Amino acid sequence: MNYADIKYCDVANGKGVRVSLFVSGCTHHCKGCFNEETWNFHYGKPFTEETEKQVLDYLDKSYIAGLSLLGGEPFEHVNQQGLLPLLRKVKARFPEKNIWCYTGYDFEKDILGRMAEQWEETKEMLSYIDVLVDGEFKEALKSPSLQFKGSSNQRIIEVQPSLKEGHIVLWEPKEYVHVEVREN
Repeated sequence: MNYADIKYCDVANGKGVRVSLFVSGCTHHCKGCFNEETWNFHYGKPFTEETEKQVLDYLDKSYIAGLSLLGGEPFEHVNQQGLLPLLRKVKARFPEKNIWCYTGYDFEKDILGRMAEQWEETKEMLSYIDVLVDGEFKEALKSPSLQFKGSSNQRIIEVQPSLKEGHIVLWEPKEYVHVEVREN
């Protein structure tokens, strides 16, 4: 697997301050994609054990909420194979941190309906992902007001509750509670 970039302090691709890994390789080729160079599976650099260690080191900060996987396409089969060793280590070493994944595939139709049946990696990969943003980017449905997604057709799915309950559970941003501080 190749990767295009690692952002060690990202606030745009999931809740909180995150480490974001952009993998290379995508067959969706969405019109208006913000990251077209990552369509090429050979773009960027090889994802090595040294790269994996670097990602784990970046995650080892108290202010980092978790890891985000983007692309390219993390659910391309070769990328699933490349990401699984990292995901195992992240969940073992940082069980309190969450993992977000962005995919152009549809959760029910493509990931559960086809990939999980074809490839053993898919079910294991899903077991580590907390939040999945699914659906191809649609330029006509793009809006800068959308939080953590590029177009309104995309969904932000809580993966573990969805798998457990057998239906889609959408992620909802938690409201901030205003606490008034009084001086004595």
